Amino acid sequence: MHLGSTLLDLIYPRSCTVCGSETGAGQGYICWDCLAGFDVISRPFCSVCGDPVEGMVEHEYRCSHCQKSRTAFDMARSAVRYRGSVCAILQSLKYSKQTFLVPDLLPFLSGCVSTHYSKVFFDGVVFVPLYPRKERERTFNQARLLARALARAMDLPFLPNCLERTRYTVTQTDLDAAHRRANVRGAFAPLNRKWLDGRTLLLVDDVMTTGATVDECAKVLKEAGAAGVFVVTVARG
Repeated sequence: MHLGSTLLDLIYPRSCTVCGSETGAGQGYICWDCLAGFDVISRPFCSVCGDPVEGMVEHEYRCSHCQKSRTAFDMARSAVRYRGSVCAILQSLKYSKQTFLVPDLLPFLSGCVSTHYSKVFFDGVVFVPLYPRKERERTFNQARLLARALARAMDLPFLPNCLERTRYTVTQTDLDAAHRRANVRGAFAPLNRKWLDGRTLLLVDDVMTTGATVDECAKVLKEAGAAGVFVVTVARG
């Protein structure tokens, strides 16, 4: 398979999904220049939700939201900021069905988990589900694809039947924080409660903005008996 892929790369060179330039054999679908534009998240950031903060902070920091309210998830971390070429890549994945981008994004997800959750033992990997009708229209769920690839890369059980979306919700893109929370409230339900009891789960999504969606998922999983829910996303808006 590797030889066949190499031959195809020579005959039909891969091009960057962002800028269109050739990426080189075996490199993937994001060129080095566009990869260099990824703004990798580093300290300082909120110790709970991982929201980056500008400036110098030499002590453990909590953002104003995490100071005012308790999150259902134990911790959330994202690999890169949702800006520049990352926006184009994730939008291509989600809206243009460019699912071949998943392997290019996987190192950022796995690196984020290894960096921030090295001391956490996970019983399995779950993801933010789409409403069934929406998933049929899109033909896939990008969070599911990312979670499955991450579980395989980290040799963890992939758990596709632990959480479901029970009602349709409008897109969160144009909503403020309060309306985002209201939009997803009661939109999820647990599956296989007996298996969830006492488990520590890694919850995967593509982008985290206010955290309303992943927090609602974590709330449902914990109410069903999960001992811990840790969030990882490719990008942070």
